[in-house]
Amino acid sequence: MTQVVHKFGGSSLSSAARYHAVANIVLAHAQVGDVVVVSAAGKTTDTLVKLWQAYQQGDTHACADVLSVVKAHQLELINELLDSTQAHTATDTLAQELANICNQLETKQLEEAFLLAHGELWSARLLAAYLTQIGANAQSLDARDLLVAQHGQLLHKVNEQTCVSKASKVHINVITGFIASDHQGKTVTLGRNGSDYSATLFARYLNAEEVCIWTDTQGVFSTDPRKVPEAVKYHKICRSQAQLLACLGNPVLHAKTLSPLHGTDIKLSVRSSYDSDASATEVVREGCCKHKHFITTLGQHDVYKLAQLEAGETARLKQQFQVNIIEFIEQGATYLVVPQEVSSSISGYFAQRAQLIESNVFGFAVVAPSEELGVAQGQINDTLAQLNFNSRFQHRDKGYILQLTDQEVDADSLTVLHQALIGVKRQLAVVVAGLGNVGEVFLSQFNQQLQRLGQHIDVKLVALLRSETLLFDPCGVDPANWHKRWSSEAVAYNDAQLLDRLQQLDYEHKVVIDITASESFSALYPRFVKAGCHLISANKYAGTAPKKWYQNLKEDLAQRNLQWRYNTSVGAGLPINFALADLQQSGDVITRVQGVFSGTLSWLCSKYDGTVPFSQLLLEAQSLGFTEPDPREDLSGRDVQRKLLILARELGLSLDLADIELEPLMPAQLAEGSWQQCQQFLGALDDFVATHAEEAAKQNKVLRYNADLHITETGIKAQVGLVAVANDNPMAGLNPGDNIFVVNSQWYQDNSLVIQGPGAGKEVTAAGVHSDLYWLITKLN
Repeated sequence: MTQVVHKFGGSSLSSAARYHAVANIVLAHAQVGDVVVVSAAGKTTDTLVKLWQAYQQGDTHACADVLSVVKAHQLELINELLDSTQAHTATDTLAQELANICNQLETKQLEEAFLLAHGELWSARLLAAYLTQIGANAQSLDARDLLVAQHGQLLHKVNEQTCVSKASKVHINVITGFIASDHQGKTVTLGRNGSDYSATLFARYLNAEEVCIWTDTQGVFSTDPRKVPEAVKYHKICRSQAQLLACLGNPVLHAKTLSPLHGTDIKLSVRSSYDSDASATEVVREGCCKHKHFITTLGQHDVYKLAQLEAGETARLKQQFQVNIIEFIEQGATYLVVPQEVSSSISGYFAQRAQLIESNVFGFAVVAPSEELGVAQGQINDTLAQLNFNSRFQHRDKGYILQLTDQEVDADSLTVLHQALIGVKRQLAVVVAGLGNVGEVFLSQFNQQLQRLGQHIDVKLVALLRSETLLFDPCGVDPANWHKRWSSEAVAYNDAQLLDRLQQLDYEHKVVIDITASESFSALYPRFVKAGCHLISANKYAGTAPKKWYQNLKEDLAQRNLQWRYNTSVGAGLPINFALADLQQSGDVITRVQGVFSGTLSWLCSKYDGTVPFSQLLLEAQSLGFTEPDPREDLSGRDVQRKLLILARELGLSLDLADIELEPLMPAQLAEGSWQQCQQFLGALDDFVATHAEEAAKQNKVLRYNADLHITETGIKAQVGLVAVANDNPMAGLNPGDNIFVVNSQWYQDNSLVIQGPGAGKEVTAAGVHSDLYWLITKLN
């Protein structure tokens, strides 16, 4: 079975030393059944083209001279790579082929494609022989026996069947690139850089998992790294931008290369055959990575405006002249940007249909996310003025801007353009889980906050999650328009799919913001961390998970230098976590934290004065949406117990939930059965509260549901329950629904530090999440 198709270009096979290097790569990265596609070695194709030109001109002396160069190069490779037995066989075969070429030269029967095919044929045969010599099980195959074209169109179904039947499962298959045959058996070529195209064709036909293009660069960069040392290497680019770069003449990938991969999951990577340990650039499907920024330069070109253009005509010209031609439409007219070396030929081809509107122009193209091109256009104009370049032609289209000038864009000019247009600003990908009341408000605030956040780091909202539904776009979701996209683009997902997408996100920083109340979602935190994500939680479950799980999570975060903020898990938007952290960081020693941590229980206790039964207040709170659907969740005190544990752990204490004493705000009999069933016992709840209230009133005190963490020299006392507090206690005058945190420390022994305010509410909670996000961004910056 073919797992990987490897492709090596001419520069990778330019000498015997390079053949050694390629053979080592094949041994390390290929296995039997895999395919290795090769181009002609070094400048062999260029030399054969010179032979063809001399033949057409009838220059027999030039033909003989070029043939001598071809022979010398091939014999040098053979003798340096093969042992005497194999070298003798290869030399004889080469002599027969060169004699055949000479005969066709003399009899005027030579065909261009047949001649050019020899470069790939010699490379494949030599590499396969050398691999066999060093112990690999390899065979060479002639692509003309595998690929058939009719009237210029490949017969895909036939070719697939042929490839499956002829590709060996017990050999490494070294196959010629660039060539095929027609239905009469004559040689045809696949056009400019056809070996890359051959590689992806074989991958499609053989259902390979991956295509690896081995080249003389380390991958795909923001611009030419040989000219701009600050060029950014991208580890992932999307197919659409790769295709666009190819159409604009960027030499790393070529336009036809990607077409066989459409509709498949076949991976495509670009790696360096000169540094095989360097990481690759993966070319991935649209939607699997964010759009990047590129600058690609153009040599000397002419621009033609056409009256009309037939379908496929530009493709035929590219094939005929073996050059890249840029085609676009502006204001209803078709334009072609053509290399000047073929300009006169193309002008002659079109005759009266073509009008030359710009001649002897150079230029560059900027490829970027479409929504950023407006800003880029202004930057281009400003930078050209700075460089004293005259703009001769500018065209803006989907995903790119083409700029033609009267001067060549040399390395210095390209460096200035790169600094102005690409930059190195880092990006943060934001994933929001939970789109309920708080989530909706958070996204509304997020849209308003983007400009402020963007002063520190480029922030992109890339994913939204609700229950088992996901909207994911690595290029970004407009927070002002998320409802519309959610309704049309959100899809079902599972945990594995979510984690895979987070792992693949190619951002410098990633954060998962959990605004759910889901314990199962919080259980994914360790896997989010392994995917390189920071965490922000309004969810209390992770912060109160079993001690060992919690400690392991904190250790994983520290090892990866990732942050976890969870201020809103206690006190909504109140800065209690910030205050405790600040006190400790400044050298204070906290001895006690107590207060009312539940907005629901705050409202109930503050409202209760005995004139109305407690159960009636509870039902009123339920109708106002102040309680959980089952109000016993609030009365149980478990939520307050979790919040106290979070604060305890924030103080560095190693506690579990079981270490915190819990007294529910209800009699035990109310915990049985469903909420509907237990409502017949609400009288017992009224008696329970009334009894405690009467005892408190005798002492001139009022009831509050209190959390108390007391740290002494003899130990730690942590408890949650109903208490009576004096009227001069800060908790006594609490506004209904407010939270209060009373902190005592070495510096606040007799006069407590008090933090008080709304402990619930979607606006303040969402604002608290934004506070955590802003803190994270400033930390990253």
